[in-house]
Amino acid sequence: MRFLRQLTFDRQGLIPAIIQDADDGTVLMVGYMNRQAVRETLKHRRVVFWSRSRKRLWMKGEVSGHIQRVKEMRMDCDGDALLIIVEQVGGACCHTGHRSCFFRRISARGVPCVVGRRVFDPHQVYG
Repeated sequence: MRFLRQLTFDRQGLIPAIIQDADDGTVLMVGYMNRQAVRETLKHRRVVFWSRSRKRLWMKGEVSGHIQRVKEMRMDCDGDALLIIVEQVGGACCHTGHRSCFFRRISARGVPCVVGRRVFDPHQVYG
C-alpha cells in the first residue's frame, strides 16, 4: 500500500472520500477516512469510514445491509481527497432512506426541496 504515503491527511488524520455510483455516476455521499479505514477498504473491497462523532471505524451498511462494494479507488492531484466508485447494494446510501445523501436541491431563492423518494424507511431499519 505504497500509495498511502502519497495521501495528505488533515490535522485530525482524516481525508475526505467522495462516494460515487459505478452504474450512473451519482454522487452518493462524502465521508472521512483515516489510514486504517483506507487500509480496511482496500482489504475488504467494502467502504469503511472513520466516524468523527463515534470515534471509531464503521463499515457503510453494517446496520442497514446497504453496503458499498468498491469497484475503483482514485486520489486527486494533491493527494488530499479520494474518489471511491462503488456498487451500492440495496439501492440506498443515506441513513434517511434516500438513494443519495444529496437528495435536497436548493432553489435560486435558497429554499431546499426534496428531489428523490426514499428507498427504505429508516425507522424500520434503525429503530
